[in-house]
Amino acid sequence: MHTMWKGTISFGLVNIPVKMHAATENKDVRLRQLHKECQSPIKYEKVCPVCDKPVEQEEIVKAYEYAKNKFVVLDEEDLAALQKEQEDKAVEIVDFVKLEEIDPIYFEKSYYLSPNEGGTKAYSLLRNALEETGKIGVAKMIIRSKEQLAVIRVYQNTLVAETIHYPDEVRNVADVPNVPEASANSEKELDTAKMLIEQLTTVFEPEKYTDEYRTALLELIEQKKNNEDTTTPVATEKGKSTTEGATNLMDALQASLDRAKQDKPKPKQPTKKVKSTTKKKTAT
Repeated sequence: MHTMWKGTISFGLVNIPVKMHAATENKDVRLRQLHKECQSPIKYEKVCPVCDKPVEQEEIVKAYEYAKNKFVVLDEEDLAALQKEQEDKAVEIVDFVKLEEIDPIYFEKSYYLSPNEGGTKAYSLLRNALEETGKIGVAKMIIRSKEQLAVIRVYQNTLVAETIHYPDEVRNVADVPNVPEASANSEKELDTAKMLIEQLTTVFEPEKYTDEYRTALLELIEQKKNNEDTTTPVATEKGKSTTEGATNLMDALQASLDRAKQDKPKPKQPTKKVKSTTKKKTAT
């Protein structure tokens, strides 16, 4: 499992060297956009609207728009120094709370934590202490240039860092429109709904829930592929496919050889000598 971060978790005077790994992955089926006319992938270029030309990566700077069309430019050196200063800090658990005290709306993304060199004993200590007390740790950490609020908890014998939103990142529920304040249901309706909930209540088994749309989409793609209902981008004027990179080295070499043969000028044919029909005079 890929290690995406190394650091130290501390609570009190206990320091735990750990590695962090992504606990979840996005399995959405990504679809490309093609030009309907020639079936070529659409490119998205970064273009300056004033200069009216494409902009290279090294020409781009970062800035914060504090008002309409007014920016504060931030140098890469300043950002790198600030990020380095924060990353060097240990992930410190500042509080311990009960998991049920945190509403699920705050949870964002999960990361597995494994002990780094020399951290096995301290890792086990924190894991066992959390299990025995039924508590989770609240901590701060830097992930991808952003300071994250996180909770450290136990999941199937493994420590997990669960990033959570800051309170100001959760929108005010009072701003949600058209939410009825008082119940407009009769007692009979409510009792019937409660009975239905009881009948459908079961033990949560995540394995039985699947993404039916993704499964159907993959089956459709496979069916079209098996029926050879596929397409290939047309070649450009220079004879080069619009698909980036050659899929087969031998094909690329052969194509280059064929092109070289076509471009090579044909050798000039030697001019044939015409025999003279004039007979030489015989000397007398």
